[in-house]
Amino acid sequence: MRRGIAATALVAALAMTAAACGGDDGDGGKKSGGKLSGTVTFWDTSNDAEKDTYEKLAKGFEKLHPGVEVKYVSVPFGEANAKFKNAAGGNSGAPDVMRTEVAWVADFANLGYLAPLEGTAALDKPDDFLPQAAASTKFKGKTYAVPQTIDTLGLFYNKKMLKDAGVAVPKTFDEVESAAKKVKSKSGKTGLYLRGDDPYFYLPYLYGEGGDLLDTKKKEITVDDAEGVAAFEVMKGLLDSKAAVTDASDGYNNQLNAFKDGDVAMVIDGPWSIEGALQGKRAAGKANLGVAPVPGGSARQASPQGGWNLAAYAGSKNLDASYEFIKYMSSAKVQQQTTEKLSLLPTRASVYDVKSVKGNQMVQFFKPAVDKSVQRPWIPEANSLFEPIRLQMGKVLSGRTSPKDGADSIGDAYGKLLKDYK
Repeated sequence: MRRGIAATALVAALAMTAAACGGDDGDGGKKSGGKLSGTVTFWDTSNDAEKDTYEKLAKGFEKLHPGVEVKYVSVPFGEANAKFKNAAGGNSGAPDVMRTEVAWVADFANLGYLAPLEGTAALDKPDDFLPQAAASTKFKGKTYAVPQTIDTLGLFYNKKMLKDAGVAVPKTFDEVESAAKKVKSKSGKTGLYLRGDDPYFYLPYLYGEGGDLLDTKKKEITVDDAEGVAAFEVMKGLLDSKAAVTDASDGYNNQLNAFKDGDVAMVIDGPWSIEGALQGKRAAGKANLGVAPVPGGSARQASPQGGWNLAAYAGSKNLDASYEFIKYMSSAKVQQQTTEKLSLLPTRASVYDVKSVKGNQMVQFFKPAVDKSVQRPWIPEANSLFEPIRLQMGKVLSGRTSPKDGADSIGDAYGKLLKDYK
């Protein structure tokens, strides 16, 4: 988005105010005799299956630095972006360290809410980070976050249900539709649960048709091209043929529960759901959980690059300890523990050489998938690109609007959001 002098001045003022006012912890956090002290408030956006592990890992920092208290706060993902902006913009209640979705970094940095990390303890051994993971941490030539985990989407499938139906793991959405008919005939169950409430899950269909949201090099809006229309047609076709089911709310939990309980044979999901998927009554145990690449469309098989970064609030009163905390939470040791406990993918290349990580079944699948994943636009408006998709997904999938009108509406919304794009 084009910004004039007034907007630039506002961002600078916000950054200066944040740095002056700081967070809500009044415990200075200055080094005493070379030792860290004070409090580090950490907002964690991990899900229910992950947060106990992350809290224990975060508290492990206190053993290394006895003078520091870590205040762990679990913040629901759906609330975290707005909650951080409200706190940082109002200079009250913002955390010292925030676990940010990869698309949030440029936005927060553009607003002046994040501290640059060059020359700080937080940016430890940067050459060890996967290049595609590091890409989401930068804005206007500076680094504002450190990669914590990287991910993409895959096809989770119930091995027994597909075997009983006599079908192979689908490689395309056309094959998903065919497999679903056999699953229904054999078991009476549905083939695929389709996430209709989260725009992130629209991307494999868009990429599969050869499309993308934007062409950032040419500054062009591409989501409303023919490929964007075709993506909606594929999704709607899966629902109309009864190959898939969906709903308009709480898609994450509904999808996971449907898969765990054996009500659907397949879901498109990511590494963050592995632990949850293994707890189901019908799909329990690694022996019955299969993971394959996301099915392809008419052009290719492709899924979006996702993940999580760690960033320091520019107004923190304890930046020294915050930088060290980020260094600790993104260290090779902690990343190894995260993979061992949660099967999440490290962002440090060196961790993939560790035996326990190299032998992890889910890492063996998801790492090659991540290497081939599509990077999203790392621009301040990146997260805002999802809301127009969400609105039109609901209308298209419910039949209230056509795939073409839905794609056109998204393009119109992008035109208003991105003033210098055509």
